Amino acid sequence: MRISDSIALVTGANRGIGRHFAQQLLERGAAKVYATARNPEQIDMPGVEKLRLDITDPQSVEEAVRAASDVTLLINNAGISTSTNLVTGDLSKIRSEMDTHFYGTLAMVRGFAPVLGRNGGGGILNVLSALSWFAYDGANAYGAAKAAEWSLTNGIRLELAGQGTLVTGLHLGTADTDMTADYDGDKMDPADVVRAALDGIEAGKLEVIADEWSAHVKASLAGDPSAFYTATVG
Repeated sequence: MRISDSIALVTGANRGIGRHFAQQLLERGAAKVYATARNPEQIDMPGVEKLRLDITDPQSVEEAVRAASDVTLLINNAGISTSTNLVTGDLSKIRSEMDTHFYGTLAMVRGFAPVLGRNGGGGILNVLSALSWFAYDGANAYGAAKAAEWSLTNGIRLELAGQGTLVTGLHLGTADTDMTADYDGDKMDPADVVRAALDGIEAGKLEVIADEWSAHVKASLAGDPSAFYTATVG
């Protein structure tokens, strides 16, 4: 998968990691970048083609597929974080997390998979999280939705292999974006996250782990979960 001369579509491109994706795709020579958002008037980046897109709205997804029928690289970045737990949290917020991260991403994949196939195969990158692999009290709806999206990523990789579509999952800890403004811990530069992701796509990687924390969490899956949570939570 070559970034140069590709035609990319980025969801949630108005801010944060999505904006960095759009910018770096242009810098790497993408022939066209569709920058999408629910409110595309918020996208202030020159050189992109703006599209209105709500990935949780099937009609909006269908309109995006028709408008961007030349796409060769799909970046599924759009996401939300409601800071909701599963047992006592607002069920509507839990559904919103799943509707966005799982069903919204799936809608984009189902819509654009035929487009990618017609255009030679191309690639899909799903922006996941270290929380795909562990639970954190206060963000369990997000973690459950990201775990579902990780499983989705692994599944569609097999289903789309026959048409030559590369499917890459990007895992990261916390990046310094608006979504994490209230978080006091260490944060990655989102530009570094995007750089690692695009390097991984060009290298044909199935998975990009952007930081040491995510690598540590993934490695813990092979062990007793009590050891990980005792060390992490105390």
